[in-house]
Amino acid sequence: PVGGGGLAAGVATVIKALRPEVKVYGVEPDDAACLAAALAAGAPVDLPQVGLFVDGVAVKRIGDEPFRLLQSRIDGVVTVNTDEICAAIKDVFEDTRVVLEPAGALALAGCKRWLEDGGDASLPLVAIASGANMNFDRLRHVAERAEIGEHHEAVLGVTIPERAGAFLAFCRLLGSRAVTEFNYRYADAQAAQVFVGISLRQGGRDRDHDRRALIKDFEAAGYAVHDYTGNELAKLHIRHLVGGRARPPLPERILRFEFPERPGALLRFLEHLGGRWNISLFHYRSHGAAYGRVLAGFEVAEADLADFHSDLAALGYDYVDESGNPAVVQFL
Repeated sequence: PVGGGGLAAGVATVIKALRPEVKVYGVEPDDAACLAAALAAGAPVDLPQVGLFVDGVAVKRIGDEPFRLLQSRIDGVVTVNTDEICAAIKDVFEDTRVVLEPAGALALAGCKRWLEDGGDASLPLVAIASGANMNFDRLRHVAERAEIGEHHEAVLGVTIPERAGAFLAFCRLLGSRAVTEFNYRYADAQAAQVFVGISLRQGGRDRDHDRRALIKDFEAAGYAVHDYTGNELAKLHIRHLVGGRARPPLPERILRFEFPERPGALLRFLEHLGGRWNISLFHYRSHGAAYGRVLAGFEVAEADLADFHSDLAALGYDYVDESGNPAVVQFL
């Protein structure tokens, strides 16, 4: 891992003195790649700005002496993004139950990136895990981004017709793929804009092919699709901002559900309720727990409330009617 370059310079100097045939690569976040910039310029340079997620290496300029040592000893620099770093943190935790800080997992993320870019997987590979000074509040963000970094999830914006059953038809098109997240709020009577996370099926970088094939399937079915898997704004902010009041106001019930988190549970929910009742709001995010949590809005006229409650009882999922919750009244 490379920040100011001291650790990398020391390791590279010793390794090249003892075993010059060993390749040594520096790893940097793509938004704080001061060594890569210095190697390109032939001398240390100031980066115009530096990303702060990997705060242990958030350095605008490589050190002069580390750069002097590294310039003739480093075999290359690998840059990685936030999602790949989060995936590496998850890898180390699952293997060792150790929680590394982002800078601590940087080298492992670089090792995986080097392999994905064509590095020889038959060689012995070593990644330096350089720190576990994790801020607990950051773990939620890491968990959110790790699935994308592992290429396990596609994040898409899809336009679907605004009518009862459209959400169900959309989910049926997914086949055996699991929905990991769904954000939607009624906007008008013509089209619905949904923000959806979808679990991908194939392994490694082949998941990129699966993602592209999925998008083609949606487009062939007549849906307009935007791929937000690599969109930082969408992943960091937009996914949490899908909401607001329906215009015009709807005869609406807002319900909070819990149901067993198993394959088909979400589809069963939609098949039971989504074919008859127009869904006006939907928020779901898989958290890997035993129970899934959904916040859903349904367009239900006062005269139809008895039938609606009968359908809820037949579904059998635990729920709470939150229609009068002051947070719902104020924001939704």
